[in-house]
Amino acid sequence: MSETPAQDPEMFEEDEPKGPPPPDEADLLHYTRMIEALLFAAAEPLDEATLALRLPPGVAVRPLIDGLIDFYRGRGVNLIEVGGRWTFRTAPDLAFLLRRDTEETRRLSRAAIETLAIVAYHQPVTRSEVEAIRGVAVSRGTLDVLLETGWVKPAGRRKTPGKPLTFKTTDVFLDHFSLAQIGDLPGIEDLKAAGLVDPRQALPVIGRDEDLEPLEEGDQGYEPLDAGEGP
Repeated sequence: MSETPAQDPEMFEEDEPKGPPPPDEADLLHYTRMIEALLFAAAEPLDEATLALRLPPGVAVRPLIDGLIDFYRGRGVNLIEVGGRWTFRTAPDLAFLLRRDTEETRRLSRAAIETLAIVAYHQPVTRSEVEAIRGVAVSRGTLDVLLETGWVKPAGRRKTPGKPLTFKTTDVFLDHFSLAQIGDLPGIEDLKAAGLVDPRQALPVIGRDEDLEPLEEGDQGYEPLDAGEGP
């Protein structure tokens, strides 16, 4: 009696579906040029998710951005990160080319500078907490100036009696000072070493975002400066 020859089980396995082939060098160059064009044309910085929507599905955006960062390093414009988004900016050493001799700089008062620093390092922070740190009252005008510049905005209301309004810095603040994120601010030890902070002084921890109630729709949270009330 003849034996049935053993059959290879692989003969009965169906071919597994294969995904799209990885992009070749020409594709990567094309996708990089697409991101480059989007960033140049954008009126404001774009995040990776927004860029990905304009590219074919499945294209990894971050490696393309890293390639553009390297390409523009040392050139007249640089690709930089601002608050988790990406934009082109004139190289810092060439900024003088774009300045006008007639440019008028609006100087902040010392009170406004101190208030801005406290908000940046202790955010989210309430007006009364700013006053406690400065040791003097904060006028409505001082906060109005910072709100008008777009460097500070209402962050939400503290989950405490009275639900006081808190403030935090904005992406405009990060952009103006060329910070990728608020954590890039000089640390307390750096400030002490520069003589800007008393070495014996410790920066108190004020609050966290999770301790806040979000602002309701239509709730501006802060009324403008009253007529006749100055900084």
